Amino acid sequence: MADRNWPALTLPALHASHSGCWLAAPDGKVRGLSRGEAIMSAAETPLLMLNAPLVASRLGYPELSGLDLLELFAFVHPARFMVPTPRGLAHALDLPEPASEDEVPLLLARAAAALFARCDADDWAEREGAWSVLQSLVRHRWPWAQLLLPHVKRPERAERWVFSKLPEWEERPARPQAAHTVLDGDAVADRLDALTGHGSEKREGQRDYARAAAHVFEPRRERGQPNMLLAEAGTGVGKTLGYLAPASLWSQQSGGTVWVSTYTKALQRQLRRESRRAWPDFGPNDEAARETPAVVVRKGRDNYLCLLNLEDALQGGGFTGRPAIFAQLVARWAAFTEDGDMVGGDLPGWLPTLFRKRGLAALTDRRGECVYAGCPHFRRCFIERAARDSAHADLVIANHALVMVHAARAQHREEGANARPARIVFDEGHHLFDAADSTFAAQLSGSEAIEMRRWVLGPETKAGQARSGRRRGLSARLADVASYDEVAGKAISDARDAAMLLPADGWLARIGESEPMGAIENLLAHVRRLTHARDESGSGEAGYGIETEAADLDGPFLEAAGEARDALARLRQPLMKLMARLDALIASGEDAPDWMDGQTRQRIEGARHAMSWRIDSLSAWEALLARMGGPADPDFVDWLAVDRAEAREFDIGLHRRWLDPMKPFAATVLEPAHGVMQTSATLCDRSAIAEGDAGREPDWARAVARSGAGHLGLSPKLAEAASPFDYAAQAEVLIVTDVPRGDIGALAAAYGRLIETSAGGVLGLFTAIRRLRAVHARIADRLARGGLPLYAQHVDPIDTGTLVDIFRDDPRASLLGTDALRDGVDVPGDSLRLVVMEQVPWAKPSILHRARRAAHVEQFDANRQAYDDAIVRARIAQAFGRLIRTKDDRGRFVVLSPAFPSRLLSAFPQGTPVHRLTLDDALQRLQGGVLCAGPATFEEEREA
Repeated sequence: MADRNWPALTLPALHASHSGCWLAAPDGKVRGLSRGEAIMSAAETPLLMLNAPLVASRLGYPELSGLDLLELFAFVHPARFMVPTPRGLAHALDLPEPASEDEVPLLLARAAAALFARCDADDWAEREGAWSVLQSLVRHRWPWAQLLLPHVKRPERAERWVFSKLPEWEERPARPQAAHTVLDGDAVADRLDALTGHGSEKREGQRDYARAAAHVFEPRRERGQPNMLLAEAGTGVGKTLGYLAPASLWSQQSGGTVWVSTYTKALQRQLRRESRRAWPDFGPNDEAARETPAVVVRKGRDNYLCLLNLEDALQGGGFTGRPAIFAQLVARWAAFTEDGDMVGGDLPGWLPTLFRKRGLAALTDRRGECVYAGCPHFRRCFIERAARDSAHADLVIANHALVMVHAARAQHREEGANARPARIVFDEGHHLFDAADSTFAAQLSGSEAIEMRRWVLGPETKAGQARSGRRRGLSARLADVASYDEVAGKAISDARDAAMLLPADGWLARIGESEPMGAIENLLAHVRRLTHARDESGSGEAGYGIETEAADLDGPFLEAAGEARDALARLRQPLMKLMARLDALIASGEDAPDWMDGQTRQRIEGARHAMSWRIDSLSAWEALLARMGGPADPDFVDWLAVDRAEAREFDIGLHRRWLDPMKPFAATVLEPAHGVMQTSATLCDRSAIAEGDAGREPDWARAVARSGAGHLGLSPKLAEAASPFDYAAQAEVLIVTDVPRGDIGALAAAYGRLIETSAGGVLGLFTAIRRLRAVHARIADRLARGGLPLYAQHVDPIDTGTLVDIFRDDPRASLLGTDALRDGVDVPGDSLRLVVMEQVPWAKPSILHRARRAAHVEQFDANRQAYDDAIVRARIAQAFGRLIRTKDDRGRFVVLSPAFPSRLLSAFPQGTPVHRLTLDDALQRLQGGVLCAGPATFEEEREA
């Protein structure tokens, strides 16, 4: 905006932080006030505020509400990025940044005036649809609605409904099979030069890495034997452009599709940006690119806005009060979004949290209830557009779980080559094992069973009857089939009867009161009984989840398991019969009934695929129960568990995991593929040490074993590109030896002093949420009074992605978090100067961990310590990787552990200085600013 001095809106404005509260009166006078006074003021009249849930958290008054600037911003500028802080708001609206917290209330008033002025402007880019949505928001009593009415002009012609604004996708012929081509190494290097920019510094490590990546794009020599590469690339190598160079060159020459898979949404966003260098015509405002995009981002169905769910919400559908306001703001966003991605896309991550996330799940397809071509919005569906575009894209950006599920479904349907990923780059490859572990797992729990019930029956009232509103449930989705085919109708009826015996709402309470209803609830009651009876850890009393092996089970348990298995079979059998009838109907050709047009056929095919997934789940549950009481299967690990959080049970279940999940991964993903690359900065363990620090070598044996290659008899090619950073000059490791383990007071004091000495810029990593919350509660207020804001996962009502955005935007802010912040967080520059790890991140001693450790010891003739150490070194290496992101970064890594084993120090890059010292000495080094010379080397520490 051109004018940076908007007059303040004549409304009172409230700002509350850990350091205090300030209120600006309508005349612009600002005064400090107590939390009690702030609560009373907010209760008396609507106040301007920024992020009402966060303000409520700061005041300790959960029901606080008011005129939230974030909601107004989401209405005026849907799908536009903004960091939800006073600083971020000022930057987004081109207003002067507040110099102190007592200036924030006036900023809020000026920001509101600026947003109103934007609505008055003739060049307001997001004007279309605003008037219609505002009328609905008036009816829902949105606090901003009446104030906005004078500023949003009524259009001369009636505005189109949001659904009619969205472009329709068109069916296209299948993409031809990729041509066989062999990439020339010099051509790959030239493409890399073009992507990095001609004249830029040539990094030989990156060039060697790119040439190595070309291997996976060579023609496959044997069926079931893909070209496979494991490539470790240290931080700063530039691996993204390193593999995009051969990928884009191969796609251009062959006409084929490359899939790049990540583990984190942050890397997906980075890939979207980087891919524009290789495909410069790809962009959200390019109409030609929208029709045939070169790059497509694919996620699971539950990430995208479901237009039918949105329509249901806008027309009532159980959305009243605040959820109804959220639905209207989502409708505003839907008209301007690039791809409809509600989780990690261009929907502001903070928007759902303003409504306590109510409504977000209801606006996505989280239960597999899609009616496909039966939906009136099918041709505009974001999910369907992404699926079709990906079949014609040069590059598909996905995540590990989606690639595995997509490959499994393509294999199950026996579809053509273009239906499954054939050339795949798995970035963040160190997470591939864990992703496969989750994808190919089976668990029969109360929450899973109740979801199955809802998929068959649809939403229910307390009386157990189908609820009116949008048609859901199996019988509603296939009503035309049931009326045409008597056998299919009977199968649907039988499936409904069987589903009525699955757990229903209130199942946990009934089990707790020893009044289970039905065979599955009865089994879960026995799971709970046996798990509590066998618990030796004391975790049950402490409020943590507990588990026990599924072995030596007593008679009542086995009897309950048999009855539960029979109940599941009674549901699976009619579903299989129904699927057979759908198959016959689809294959009927010219004999198909008159009502079965093209759209109906697609809807039935969609229902069949969803049913196949449910049948697979039921079969896996039955197999799990059949195992109870029988001989152990060496491929699997089975156990019983009661999940708890904050002393409250939230789920009970039986679990089955593959001992080696890369076995099904190899059969499902690797075997059909033609080329697969697994890459990461921490792909290998580095426990092997030769003479001196520089002799450290990667442990490729473990990396190969965890890649799945061995299950196909493959010997993958190996490549390594060392980080170009000078860690001896850019970083150092400080191991603090005098913070007693288990002393929360000492731990909090250490964090507080480290953050104060560093003047913010601290990323604190915890292994337990309870300790994180305790530390935050003890130091947040004091730090805030010193101008050092502290944010925390599991404390602040803000999603993780937005917390990272806030941290990145403010060099004086600090952030506390758990595992989600240890991987995939990219905060280059001065905003991250210090990483503090509260203790060694040992693996949880679970039943699954114990079984895999025993298998590893047997396979590699190793000891149990070696297995645990490799896991810890990988976690430490990932945490350290957050610190130095560019050649200009400087920083320190602090571990608050008096007994940090020297054998774990090889997790740090070679040459990194390591010091064992007291907290006071560590603070003195921080006060020195510049990294000190003459550090101890890793080898010296090891000898010590």
